[in-house]
Amino acid sequence: LAGWLAAERIDAVVDATHPFAARMSASAAEASARTGVPLLVLRRPGWREGPGDAWQRVPSLEEAAARLAGMPVERVFLTTGRRSLPVFTGLSGVWLLARSVDPPGAPVPANVHVLLDRGPYTVEGERALIREHRLDVLVTKDSGGEMTAAKLAAARELALPVIMVDRPPPPPGVRVVDAVAVAAAWAQG
Repeated sequence: LAGWLAAERIDAVVDATHPFAARMSASAAEASARTGVPLLVLRRPGWREGPGDAWQRVPSLEEAAARLAGMPVERVFLTTGRRSLPVFTGLSGVWLLARSVDPPGAPVPANVHVLLDRGPYTVEGERALIREHRLDVLVTKDSGGEMTAAKLAAARELALPVIMVDRPPPPPGVRVVDAVAVAAAWAQG
């Protein structure tokens, strides 16, 4: 990336990757530092807990799995992405409904049902899904955004606890904004 920035004479970089794309953000920060090309991180706002929510915030997927192991739950709604599935499949006595856009790598354990789907979702649809599968808890990453927020509203309505995995911090020393207009103004100088 640093070589490309220099070769293409890039004036500025806006890192608008997914809030959990920590490796990509770290690479952008390293390339920026090497080349002196200014970097700005654009992140949509994270979700905020509101009245009636029963969230438990954790710093990592591993901590989310450990928290689940200590809870009296049997049926988990897992929306943390296909690559995170191995972190959760070793839980004893737990069945997982794992929703993702792309299929996970094989083999998928017997205690996992994979639901391939892409948002946006509706509160009505999420409520129906939670009831149909008799889910006890929702585990999700704080990605923010409206396309997948309906699961949180449905969990609130159904008094379903939520284990919320916090975002990784942005690279140190990098300015972070949460509005496209702010990023565009910065990029224009």
